[in-house]
Amino acid sequence: MRKEPRPGVGDARPRTPGTPPSPRTPGPPVPAPAPGHGTDPAPAGQADGPGSPNGAGPGAAAADRAETAPAPTSDTAGAHPSEKTSDHSTEEARALPAQEPGTPAKEPSDHPADEPGDPLADEPGDHPAEESGELGDEAWSEAEDDRTAEVMAWLRGRRRARRRARGREMAVAAYTVVIALAGYGSSFAVSFLRGLDDGGAHGALARELRGAMPALAAFGALALGVLAARDALWRGPVVVPGPTAGWLLAQPVRRERVLRPWFWLTAGLAPVAGLLAGLCCAAVLDVTRLASLGGALLAVLPGAVCLPLLAVALGTAVERRPAWGRAVRRWTAPAVLLLGALAAQAALAAKGHRSPAVEQAELWSGPWGWAGQPVVHAVGGRAPGWPAAVALLAAATAAALLAAHRDAGRVPTARLRERAATAAAVSAVAWSLELRAAKLAIMAADGGGPAVRTLRLRPPRGRLGRHLLVPWRDLLTLLRTPGRLGKAAVWTACGALAAGAGAELGGERRWVGLVLGLLAGYLAVGTLAEPARLETDDVRRAAWAPYRFRRVMLLHGVVPAVLGAGLGLLAAVPYAAAGHPSALVLLPACAPAAAAGALVSAARGPARTQLLFLGLATPAGDPGPLIYLAWYAAGPLLACGGLTLALAGPPAQAVVVALGLALALALLAGRAADRLFR
Repeated sequence: MRKEPRPGVGDARPRTPGTPPSPRTPGPPVPAPAPGHGTDPAPAGQADGPGSPNGAGPGAAAADRAETAPAPTSDTAGAHPSEKTSDHSTEEARALPAQEPGTPAKEPSDHPADEPGDPLADEPGDHPAEESGELGDEAWSEAEDDRTAEVMAWLRGRRRARRRARGREMAVAAYTVVIALAGYGSSFAVSFLRGLDDGGAHGALARELRGAMPALAAFGALALGVLAARDALWRGPVVVPGPTAGWLLAQPVRRERVLRPWFWLTAGLAPVAGLLAGLCCAAVLDVTRLASLGGALLAVLPGAVCLPLLAVALGTAVERRPAWGRAVRRWTAPAVLLLGALAAQAALAAKGHRSPAVEQAELWSGPWGWAGQPVVHAVGGRAPGWPAAVALLAAATAAALLAAHRDAGRVPTARLRERAATAAAVSAVAWSLELRAAKLAIMAADGGGPAVRTLRLRPPRGRLGRHLLVPWRDLLTLLRTPGRLGKAAVWTACGALAAGAGAELGGERRWVGLVLGLLAGYLAVGTLAEPARLETDDVRRAAWAPYRFRRVMLLHGVVPAVLGAGLGLLAAVPYAAAGHPSALVLLPACAPAAAAGALVSAARGPARTQLLFLGLATPAGDPGPLIYLAWYAAGPLLACGGLTLALAGPPAQAVVVALGLALALALLAGRAADRLFR
C-alpha cells in the first residue's frame, strides 16, 4: 500500500469521503491539560527547526499552524481554554488524510498518534519531559483542575435567593412553637415552679442526690456516648443534603471545603443542647439547696460544653471508619448492661450503700468521670482533684476535635450519599407522621437491624402443629436475634424499678411511678412483638398462612405474652423477697394485656392525618391534634390506662380485670387487622 505523504504548506487535509463534518458536541467545560503535555499543540511562535519531522523551515511551520488552527468565531471567542482545545482537536480530526478506496477501516485508538507507521506520530525527542518522567499521569492536578472557589461562589449566589425564604419559614416555625408552649404549658410551668419554692421539703432528695452524684454523672456521660455512636450508624455529624453528595462532591472541588462546614455546624449546635441540659441540672441543685445557682452553673459548665463535643467527635470517627461501626453494633449490648449497673449503683448509693473506691475509680476512669468531678465537689462530695480533671477534660476534647476535623473531610462519598438519602426519607416520613416508616429506614441504614444467628428449631407436627406455626416462627426469629430479648429484659427491669420507686415514695408519686413502670413494660412486650409489625408492614407476607389474617395477627401475640409473663415473674422476685408476694401474680398478669395492646398498634394501618384538621371549635382550640395522638397511641393508652385502674384494686380483682382487658384488646386488634384488607 502506498504511503500518503504529509500535506505541505498550503495543502488542505481532506476528510474521508462520505464523512460529514463532526458538529461541535456541547458539554460541561473540562479543565485544560497542563502546558507542555504531549497532547497540547505547539506554543505559538515556536518554529520547527531543521531537525523537526516536518522537514520545513520556520515559515512553513507557521503556515501549517495557521492552516490547521480554527478561525475565531462567536462560539470560540472568549470561551473556556478547555473548549478551545477541544475545538482544535476536532479540526485536526477533520483534517486527517483520506483513506484509499478498498482498504479496511482502522479501529479507533486511544493514542492514534503513537501507532506504528502513522505519518503524524511523534518522533523520539519531541517530548523530553514525558520521556524523562517529569510529567505525571495523575487525573487531578490541584494547581490546574481545582475549581473550589468558582463552584462555591456560584453556590452562594444561587442560595442567596433561597436564604431569605428559609429564614421566614424558620421564623414562622419558631413563632408557632413559642405560642404553643406559652398557651398550653405556661400554667403547668408556673405551678411547677411555685411548688419548687419550698426547698425545705427536698431534704431527703438532696441527701440522695449527693450520694448518687458520682454514678449519675458517669451514667449520663456514657449514655450520651452510646446515643452518639448509634446515631452515627445511620446519620452522623457530617450530614450533607442529597444534591451536595450527588453533584457537588463530583465536581473538581476540595472535599474538605465542602464537608468540614457541616461538621462544625453540628459541633456548634451540640454545646447549645448541652448548656440547656446543664441549666436544668443547675436548677435542680439550686432547688434542693445543694449549691447556689451560680456555683452550680460553674460546676456543670465543663461537662455541658465538653461532653457534647466529645460525642460529636466520636460520631465522626464512627461515620468515617466502617470498622468502628461494626464495633459499635457489637458492643452496644455490653454498654447497655454497664449503664444498667451504673443505674443500680446510683440507686444503692441514694439509699446509703456507697463504695468510695468504686466511685473514685469512676471519677478518674475517663471523660465521663472528669466531667462529674466539679459537680461532686460543688454538692459537698469528695473530689479534691477536680481542677486537674477539668484540665484533662479540656485537653481530651481539644485532641478529639482535632482528629474529628481531619476525619470530617475523609468520609467516603458513597456513605454520604446513603446517609443523605436516609436522612431525607426519615425527615419526609416524620413530617407525614409515619413513624414506623422512619424506624424501618433507620433500621435499613443501621445494617438491617440486629445480627442474625443461624439456628434451627424443629417445626411443630401433628394436628396441633398447624396452629402453632406462627408462634414457632416468632420463637425462631427471637432465637436468631437475641438482642430483642435483651432489650425486653432491660425495659422490664426499668419498669420494675420505676414502679417500686413510686410505691416507696407514696402519695401521688405512687401513681406516677406505676404509670411509668407500665409504659416500660409495654415497651418490653412491644419489642417482642416486632414480627407482628413486620407482618403488617406488607400484608402479602401472610399469603403462606392457611388461615385468615386476623388469626395470624392474634397468633403473633402468643410469644410476647408468654415471654413477657416470664420476664415479669423474674422482675417480681425481689419484691416478693422484700415482703410483697402478690407481685409474683400481678406483674405476669400484665403481660397479656400489653401484648394485645402491641397488636392493636401493629394493626393500626396508615396514618390518618385527616384527624389533625377536624375544624371543631372549642375554648382550647381545635382538638384535632389531640384526637390524632389518641388514635396513634391507642394501644399503649388502652393497655396502660386499663392496667393502672386494674392494679388499684385487690390482687385477685386486678388479675381478672387484666385478663378481661387483654381479651378486649385482642378483639380490637382482630377487627383492625380485618380493616387492613378493605
